[in-house]
Amino acid sequence: MIYEGGEFREFQLQIVRMRIAFRQCVQRTLKQNGICITFEMLQVISCLWREQGATQQRLAERTVKSKACLSSLMNTLEKRGYIERHEEPSDRRQKRVYLTREGELFWQQIWPVLNSLYIRMEQTFGKASLRQMSADLTNIQHELENL
Repeated sequence: MIYEGGEFREFQLQIVRMRIAFRQCVQRTLKQNGICITFEMLQVISCLWREQGATQQRLAERTVKSKACLSSLMNTLEKRGYIERHEEPSDRRQKRVYLTREGELFWQQIWPVLNSLYIRMEQTFGKASLRQMSADLTNIQHELENL
C-alpha cells in the first residue's frame, strides 16, 4: 500500500479554507462598518502602517502578491489618495511607498474595527489555544521551508 499523505493534504486544505473564511469575515466586518476597501488593499495599508517607506518588492513579499497584482492595488490606493510612491535616489527603478496623511487617517478608522474582530476571536478560541495553534503552524512552516 502506498501512503498518499492524506492527513497532511486534508490539513493543507483546511488551512486554505480557513484563510478564505478569514478573508470573507474581514470583508464582511469592514462592509458592515461602512469601510469600502478590499482585503488586498487592507493588507498593503497595514504593511505600510508598520513599515513606512517599504519598497514595492518588500510589500509584494509581505502580502504574497505578484508585482503585477501589487502594482494594480497600489494604483488604486494612490488614486484614492492613501499612498504615494517615491523613486529611490540611488536606483530610480526602485520605489518606496508611503501612507499619505489621508491614508494614515483611513488606517486609524479601520484599526478599531479590526481590533474588535481580533478581540472577539481571542475570546472565542482562547489565548492559550491560539498561541498553541500559532506555534504549531510556525513549526510546520519552518519544516516546509527546510524540505
